[in-house]
Amino acid sequence: MSVIRSLLCAAGALAISAVAAGAQGYPTKAISLIVPFAPGGGIDASARYQAQVLGEILGQTVVVENVGGAAGTIGSAKAAKSKPDGYTMLIGNSGTHAYSQGLYKKKPYDSLTDFEHVGVVTESPRILLGRKDLPVKNLAEFVTYAKANQAKMQYGSAGVGSGTHLPCALFTHTLGLNIVHIPYRGAGAVLQDLIAGRIDFMCDTIQTGAARAKSGQVKGLAVMAPKRLAIIPDLATTGEQGVKGVEATVWNGFFYPKGTPQAIVTTMHGALQKMLDRADVKTKMTAFGLDIVPPEQRSSAFMKKLLAEDIERWGKLIRAVGISVEK
Repeated sequence: MSVIRSLLCAAGALAISAVAAGAQGYPTKAISLIVPFAPGGGIDASARYQAQVLGEILGQTVVVENVGGAAGTIGSAKAAKSKPDGYTMLIGNSGTHAYSQGLYKKKPYDSLTDFEHVGVVTESPRILLGRKDLPVKNLAEFVTYAKANQAKMQYGSAGVGSGTHLPCALFTHTLGLNIVHIPYRGAGAVLQDLIAGRIDFMCDTIQTGAARAKSGQVKGLAVMAPKRLAIIPDLATTGEQGVKGVEATVWNGFFYPKGTPQAIVTTMHGALQKMLDRADVKTKMTAFGLDIVPPEQRSSAFMKKLLAEDIERWGKLIRAVGISVEK
């Protein structure tokens, strides 16, 4: 028994040494960053920029790999199943890691246990937009109008369970409104129909929505965030206008497959901090319509806490409204 025990101890020591050796000097080759969406979208553009900056900081190329489909869950599942050696990383968000846990009966992965959580980097609130000829001047008037006309109203989104669907579902459910949801294949088509007056409202990304509201093509009704945004400072928040509990912010963050050595996670976390503290990165992220989260919200521990809270919050809504992406 003592010989077997000695062999087992030796094997364990060798395994620990191998992990330590793998983490030492990391990275020594290119890192693959999985973006779980098709090329060309807002997340893809910001991810490519962050990959470039991280490459400069780490001294190794960070190569973007687009693996789109199923609202980001296909690429996220691929990342979860990748070798946990630090050379496959994922940029995920509220949709891929919080919404997904309630939308699928058979989860493609467990967001809390199948990943190492490196940290949250940016967030992007939704903006409530109405067609420009809606006979309302503010959110209070819109709520009154919607309660009186809900049977003939429609709102659009980029698809069932998307980041432009669930915020509007939260809004209508909280206010007790029964309004028809029209799912589209992409947010661009929704916005075009809103501009044309074919639907009544949508909960758009701040990146595109603020510009359209400022141009007068649509009516900006409220920012769905705790505070006003520099990108459209004159538009009041939902809370300021008397509607509580409907804030909707999509966050973005980095993940490794479960089992990636902690030394590697720590190294990447440090690189993210250096990236987020750069003035040029802040300027670029603002141009993308993204807010860099403050230092106290960037830790792995905070990310896991935020994720657990979001899974519960959005899961409760999904169950209450009966939303599902499965036939």
